[in-house]
Amino acid sequence: MLVPDRVALSPATEVSKRPNPFQRIHHLWQYRELVGNLTRKQLKVKYKNSVLGFLWSLLNPLMYLVVFSLVFGIISKVSVPYYGIFFLSGLLAWNLFSTGLGEGTSAIVANAQLVTKVWFPRESLVIASILAGLVHFFLQSIVLIAALVVFQRAPDYKYAPIFILALLVLLLLCTALAIALSAINVYLRDTQHLLEVILLAWFWGSAIAYSYGQVARELIAKWGPRGEWVAAVNPILTVVITFQRTLYNPNYGDENEKLVLPAHPYSWYITFLAIDAAVGLVLLYGALALFSRLEDNFAEEI
Repeated sequence: MLVPDRVALSPATEVSKRPNPFQRIHHLWQYRELVGNLTRKQLKVKYKNSVLGFLWSLLNPLMYLVVFSLVFGIISKVSVPYYGIFFLSGLLAWNLFSTGLGEGTSAIVANAQLVTKVWFPRESLVIASILAGLVHFFLQSIVLIAALVVFQRAPDYKYAPIFILALLVLLLLCTALAIALSAINVYLRDTQHLLEVILLAWFWGSAIAYSYGQVARELIAKWGPRGEWVAAVNPILTVVITFQRTLYNPNYGDENEKLVLPAHPYSWYITFLAIDAAVGLVLLYGALALFSRLEDNFAEEI
């Protein structure tokens, strides 16, 4: 009678159990206080011994604004009224995505000492990086708010619900990609460097520095009314133009401003954002499954 029990407990027959994606999400919720502490730590370390501190978060979009307004607004003479507000509206979304994804990808490697000393949900390091990026997002929003006040333009408050939806979709996509890439980056350190190149190309493919109206007209001329579905291949593009529609709020009674963004109905934005959200959820599930498979050897590889 003892033999079956001894066989059942034998290390040779014991199967390693990895938490599934839903269990990993539950673990993250249980360790939410740790995630908060890691986020605060990251924000403090980033500006430690800095005179300006969090003001550097405001200087980043200001510098982008000056350079791009000079190049596109004056030299290239892009026909976008109030170009600075238009540009900042899309840049806010992009900065949150690119910063969160970049720092999230290197989060495990950057915290090697912590990973090798104590157990905790390693994904919390990635989530903390994204939450730190979200703090910078709200700080950078001050620059846009100031521009709106100066030029006496108001956002379209009717689109506030889809703006919030777009922000959640952006965070979902960023989290899914960052979790997957952070695990891969432990084994292939070229990942974080390759990501920098990809993000550069992605920026120019997301209608931030130029109007999406140009892109839409070309797509419709080539493929008809359904041509814009080609642009949906880039989920960040949908988020960016939702930000622009809400914050820049083009005046469709003005001949120049109505060319900046097509006059799509409310349902158009909801449809495209819903598709992006569904893609994000699938990516998140796959990212957590991949992370679970690869994390066993993190301590050795780091």
